[in-house]
Amino acid sequence: MTDPSALVGDGFRGEPFDVLVSCLASRTGLPDDAWAIDYAAHVSALQACKAAGVTQFIYLSAICVQKPILAFQHAKLAFERELIASGLDYAIVRPTAFFKSLSGQIDRVKRGKPFLAFGNGQLTACKPISDDDLGSYLADCLDNDDRRNRVLPIGGPGEAITPRAQGERLFALIGREPRFMHVPVVMLDVIIAVLATLGRLVPALAVKAELARIGRYYATESMLVLDQATGRYDASVTPSTGSETLFDYYARLVRGDVIAERGDHAVF
Repeated sequence: MTDPSALVGDGFRGEPFDVLVSCLASRTGLPDDAWAIDYAAHVSALQACKAAGVTQFIYLSAICVQKPILAFQHAKLAFERELIASGLDYAIVRPTAFFKSLSGQIDRVKRGKPFLAFGNGQLTACKPISDDDLGSYLADCLDNDDRRNRVLPIGGPGEAITPRAQGERLFALIGREPRFMHVPVVMLDVIIAVLATLGRLVPALAVKAELARIGRYYATESMLVLDQATGRYDASVTPSTGSETLFDYYARLVRGDVIAERGDHAVF
């Protein structure tokens, strides 16, 4: 994907296409990875689209680009601008949190350990969306004129959920009294400062500092529509779609009906 000639020769192969749908994203969000994948690879794909006759581009972005602080957010926004200016019809879909990224503590809770929460566990909220519901939404963008040439934030069904509520539901599903360990956000700040300082001498620690910054962002920022005028996140104007809730998914995980294949979501 990072080689334009390979993308054209092995990807498009001289064949005509109507639409390109991209769910491609950097694995870690680290700066080099983000600019290579979230930006440059997509720009190459956009250029190849025109030669292949593509007239519509569906791009899976992320709702966190509303408040860009991190490298991958700036890279995604840079490509969004390229796509909007390209002349192709587009839909830029910005989903909220994925189920996978909110499932990392299930095994911990099963082992009798407390649920880890930053602050009081209510610093943030989100409307999580399942893979299937997001996939259906992306597919519907192809033929839905109301979604054409728009930036589309989208969440899953139901009310916004805080980390505290996630933990309480997990304990209820397992049949245990809720136990929480509250981690102060300042602890992350200290970790970031130490790693960043040491990272000037040891590059590997600089990488860890950036991962800690990403973790801090998700620990303190809600994955909801941001009111740019007030600077506040608003669950009431965050659109919802689909039918599966995060708690439905938790119940399936606890029963063993599914396995959470988290991959690089395990970073958080």
